Amino acid sequence: MYTLFRENFNLEYTLDCGQVFRWDYIDGWWTGVVNGDVVRLQQDPKSGEVLVDSGLPESFFENYFRFDDDLDTILQEVNKDEFMDEAIRKYRGLRLIRQDPWECLISYILATAWSIPNIKRGISMLCKNYGEEIEEGYYSFPDPASLIHACDEDMRACKLGFRGGRVIKAARHVEEGNLVLDDIFKMDYDAAKQRLMFLEGIGEKVADCILLFAFEKMEAFPVDTHVEKVVRTIYGNQDYFNGVVTKSKIGNWGRMYFGRYCGYAQQYFFYQKRQEGLL
Repeated sequence: MYTLFRENFNLEYTLDCGQVFRWDYIDGWWTGVVNGDVVRLQQDPKSGEVLVDSGLPESFFENYFRFDDDLDTILQEVNKDEFMDEAIRKYRGLRLIRQDPWECLISYILATAWSIPNIKRGISMLCKNYGEEIEEGYYSFPDPASLIHACDEDMRACKLGFRGGRVIKAARHVEEGNLVLDDIFKMDYDAAKQRLMFLEGIGEKVADCILLFAFEKMEAFPVDTHVEKVVRTIYGNQDYFNGVVTKSKIGNWGRMYFGRYCGYAQQYFFYQKRQEGLL
């Protein structure tokens, strides 16, 4: 075990805000499977130090929790109005997570039209059936080669519904080289988004989630029905919308209004509304 500390970091907000699905709060510890390791984390509410029970080095978590982000500067840039100011004051320390591209891709394909508890159960079943056991009850995330020969019937055992076929197709595209995930890092935002959207089950919102959480595209602004509701309620009267508020238009507005770190802004006000029970 060792301790990890950075100012402007709140473990609970970061793991509980809906951006990642393989963490649970169990007996006072945040427990998850990351990079093939079962990790347990606990933050001291007074000192802010995080106790780490993991075989992964400190440098891994510095990267994973994006400690290289200057959070003060980022939040100052996106703090455009009273609503965002309130979200930042309440939930400062929430950081975006730098997720594994393959795991993030499949996780958000599974996230289509599903609640967070269902997403977590689906991913858990997928890992149990196709991953490798790390310790009792915990499994690694399956790689593409483990999924390419699965069939729809196999996927039904994971209770993924229509999403199972999409997972198999995505695995085949990656394994056969039709989609090279490392190439997406090199693309600009628009090209990267279009590249992801050729996969079945990836629309604008899912593509934006994947780009924001796995491919360093901070200008991605995911818009689901919840975010649409927030923007309609809080910002819908802005001249930009001219009375017409659509998901696509909201994404463009988010990039224009909040700027280069709009992905952070989206996560903050989404979490604020979720915590208030309005989502």
